[in-house]
Amino acid sequence: MCVNFIPTPPTVLPGHFHTPDPLGEWKDEVWQDYLAPVIIHDDSGQRQALLASYGMVPKHQMPPGTKPFSTMNARAETVDNKRSYRTAWEKGYRCLVPMTAFFEPCYESGKAERMKIGMADGAPFAVAGLWRPWKAENGGYTFSFTQLTINADHHPLMRRMHKPDDEKRSLVIVPETDYDAWLNCADPTQARRYLRDFPADLMLATAPSQQQRPLFGA
Repeated sequence: MCVNFIPTPPTVLPGHFHTPDPLGEWKDEVWQDYLAPVIIHDDSGQRQALLASYGMVPKHQMPPGTKPFSTMNARAETVDNKRSYRTAWEKGYRCLVPMTAFFEPCYESGKAERMKIGMADGAPFAVAGLWRPWKAENGGYTFSFTQLTINADHHPLMRRMHKPDDEKRSLVIVPETDYDAWLNCADPTQARRYLRDFPADLMLATAPSQQQRPLFGA
């Protein structure tokens, strides 16, 4: 599953995704507990960008003595019954995670190779996620998010990622025409309609270590 990605840069985010500027800055590449922008609908139904921590339950929010666990990815099959995600799923706390690429390991060469996956045309895109607020000591709020994943055993590109015997998984890339419908979907049953494969011919995977050699795509 995806554990790091390249978020859409601050100079591109507002214009491409039609959001106000989020407050704050973020790294060029994001890992667990790093801040990154997410897009939600505000109370008036308009897009709003928030800075949120990658991982639904940040490490500093885990109870003392709890063994650290990852909440960067929420499986679509169990999102409605896992304690870390079910409240956000049921309450409709849906978000978009804007990015220019994400990374997955490919073992086709016989060893793990870090593949950079994005759109074939190089455009920014967004994946389906969930977010939640956390009450801060100063009375305000901080935010966190997770990305939703689906089975990819039959996806022409994503089935080539991960170890040969592992289940194949993929982030849910949301078509631009569905952005607001996903954000506005309050019904958990209806929300599942958006958790589907993205066309492989619109995607591109490259190996940074081999001078951007295309693995798949135009």
